[in-house]
Amino acid sequence: MHYIDELIVSEIRLKNDRILHELYKLHFPMIRRLVMANSGSEHEAKDIYQDAIIAFYERCQQPDFQLSCKISTYLYAVSRRLWLKRLNEKKWTPMSIHEADVFPDIDTEMVRVDENEANMGRMQLALSQLGEPCNSVLLDFYFNKFTMEEITGKFGYTNTDTAKNQKYKCLQRLKKLFFAK
Repeated sequence: MHYIDELIVSEIRLKNDRILHELYKLHFPMIRRLVMANSGSEHEAKDIYQDAIIAFYERCQQPDFQLSCKISTYLYAVSRRLWLKRLNEKKWTPMSIHEADVFPDIDTEMVRVDENEANMGRMQLALSQLGEPCNSVLLDFYFNKFTMEEITGKFGYTNTDTAKNQKYKCLQRLKKLFFAK
């Protein structure tokens, strides 16, 4: 499992609603495309995704839960399964149709998901090479949505301008590491 996914699962176990909200926003467009490209509406996509997020949240709360794939892959698989079930209940697809026939755009979607996952892997590698405090500063600002005042206090910077300067330098180092290969 990747570092960011581990962080997300641990934050969900701590019942961090902010992380759950960010997770919801992050992957919803992928599920919306899946559902809408396969006879669904945006409202149905929201319902399916809400159910997938709830299922993921409940699994994270189980002490023996170990995520064996990326969170995006997990949510995609659960949403896809829920959507297939919903289509079957609507009797839009007979049971014998192959999944490839039901979801003609699935290959295109999976290529895009694979590309995003490869970029996330590169980003995680760059973050791991970045070191502290840069790693924490960038995660707190971009992922945890901390204000510059919160970052100033957390890291003991003299003022927000110093914190902004440090964040800028960290971001430049991260870009250099990310685009190095």
